[in-house]
Amino acid sequence: MAVERFIVEGDLRAESFLPWIVRHLQRLGLQGVPIRCADGHVEITLSGPADLIDAMELGVSLGPIDVWVEAIVRRRLENGDVS
Repeated sequence: MAVERFIVEGDLRAESFLPWIVRHLQRLGLQGVPIRCADGHVEITLSGPADLIDAMELGVSLGPIDVWVEAIVRRRLENGDVS
């Protein structure tokens, strides 16, 4: 089981983005909760199998039609580090 933090940057102002992320986390069987840190920045700490976390990155990069994802920064968290 891997634990990672995604920092998603771009034009993410659409209200549909956070619910969209939650639906995709659930579809992939991942655990995680997105947090909107600012208009152009969403942070997600998620856990699950590494291959499914990779699939989540691909899904988020494509995103819903009403957002524009410019970058996703991933950081693997060790030993439950959530800082």
